[in-house]
Amino acid sequence: MADTKALDRIDFVSDYKDTKLLKITLTFLVLLILICVAVIVIKLEFTITSVSVLGNDHYTKEEIADMVMGSDIEKNSIFLYLKNRFGKSEPVPFVEQMDVEIDSPTSVTITVYEKAVAGYVEYLGRFLYFDKDGIVVESSADKVDDIPFVTGLSFDHMALHEKLPVENESVFKLILNLTQLLTKYGISVDRIYFDKNYNITLYFGNVGVMIGNSDYIDEKINKLQFLLPKLDGYSGNLHMENFDGEGDKFSFERKY
Repeated sequence: MADTKALDRIDFVSDYKDTKLLKITLTFLVLLILICVAVIVIKLEFTITSVSVLGNDHYTKEEIADMVMGSDIEKNSIFLYLKNRFGKSEPVPFVEQMDVEIDSPTSVTITVYEKAVAGYVEYLGRFLYFDKDGIVVESSADKVDDIPFVTGLSFDHMALHEKLPVENESVFKLILNLTQLLTKYGISVDRIYFDKNYNITLYFGNVGVMIGNSDYIDEKINKLQFLLPKLDGYSGNLHMENFDGEGDKFSFERKY
């Protein structure tokens, strides 16, 4: 009789364990199905398909989008929001900041704030890009198009995020004014040269334009836009340094 009771207890325990295991298995399967469904819904409903990029000039829209959403998981708007809310973004050359705004589960707007660059100089095999105050904002091994290459400035050291140690710091305001005028009149310059007295020479291929000092610089650049096309194919120097605000008789010293 005792043995029969013992067997009944063993069967009861065995049935209980089987039932508990079944419940655990079913619960696990339900959770797994829910997770899979959630992943599919998130994948379908929160995958970014529309990207707007504002404020970019140095980089293309595609390059900016790839920097922000380079991997598949970063194309998920939920992950992207969390990443930009709590994560730390990697520094991007020539970019001060990028703001990412989730417009909807499938669309995002990226606003780019680029570093203001007035020109660049070459130093020890590197190109140092500086802003309107002469502060070095970027050091790169690559040249960037549409940013003036400045030569003739003397300095014996440099540090990123510090001002270039030139003798006359007012030259940076002159560079900014000059580059703004060149942009205003649609002139693309190859190189800007300053002599020891900070007289300016602009180089366009094989043509050097002797601007001189900053006197009447607006008028000089204004007239230069009409003179440059006439010098196409020539080699030599155009003298504008003696311009006094009147007339437009400039001499061209041709080189053969």
